[in-house]
Parts: sequence; C-alpha cells; structure tokens
Amino acid sequence: MDILKTATDWAKAELFSTPFFVLFGLLFLAASIGFWQLGKTDIARAYIIPTLVAGLLLIVIGLGLFFTNKSRISAFKTAYNTNASAFVKSEITRTESTLKEYQTVVFKVIPIIIIVAAVVIICLSSPTWRAISMTTIAMLIIILLIDGIAYARIDNYNKQLLIVIKQHNIYVVN
Repeated sequence: MDILKTATDWAKAELFSTPFFVLFGLLFLAASIGFWQLGKTDIARAYIIPTLVAGLLLIVIGLGLFFTNKSRISAFKTAYNTNASAFVKSEITRTESTLKEYQTVVFKVIPIIIIVAAVVIICLSSPTWRAISMTTIAMLIIILLIDGIAYARIDNYNKQLLIVIKQHNIYVVN
C-alpha cells in the first residue's frame, strides 16, 4: 500500500468536498440579496442579515479548508520523503485528533445547537429570532452533511494508516 498516494488521495477528496461550503455560502448570499431586494414582509426582511452572516461563514469555512488541504498535498510529499515513519505517525495523531473533534463538535454540539434553535422558533414569535433560528438550522444541516461525509473519509484514511503501522511494525505513542 502506497501511503503517500493514500494521503494525497484523501487530501484531493477534501479539495473536492470543501468547495461545497463555498457553493452553499454563495446560495445564502444570493438568498440574502433576494430578501433585501424582494422582501416585503417583516419575516422576509428579517432574513437579510442572518442569511448574509451564514453565507459569509460558509464561504470562510470553505476557503479555509480548501487552502489548508491544498497546502497539505505538497507538504505530504516532502514529509513522506524526509521520514516516512514519522509522517505516518504524525498523520495517525492528526487523524485521531480530528476524529475526536468530529465526534464532539459535529455530532454532539451541532445537533444541540439545532435543537436550541428549534426551541427558539417555537417559543419566540419575533420575526428576527425566527429568521436567525431557521437560518442557523439550515447552515448547520449543511455543515452536518458535508462534515458527515468528511468524517467517513478521514475515518477510512485513519484505518488505512493503521494498516500501514501494523504491516511495518511502526510504534506510535499517543
């Protein structure tokens, strides 16, 4: 198994996935402009700022992840050619840390925020709070969808790294 190819393929898959954050961010921005130009009711006008903020956040997330993973591709090759064993060890540490973060943030915190936002929709009748809550729910569902797929990819990558560790008897300290 060529671990450098596996690492590079993982990073390239991430490069394909992260622009979806930007795409959805642009859709939120378009919705914000639409609410601004066409919104006549209080609830429609209440969506202008929340959709603008959500769009900007998704764009920033997408661009940040894109450029981070883009730089990883060349860094992988350098690190692997310098010391393959150290590269595998560092990738195991990084992927395990990332998997733990996903478990906490994506699969626990985000659903709790969605529940809180849903309760706000039920309990408050203010158009502004309802718009904020609904936009938050929509944005977090997009993050859950994209990050759920990313979680599966990094979990698979981590498993492939563990196979390399076993095959080559590399000792990793956690």
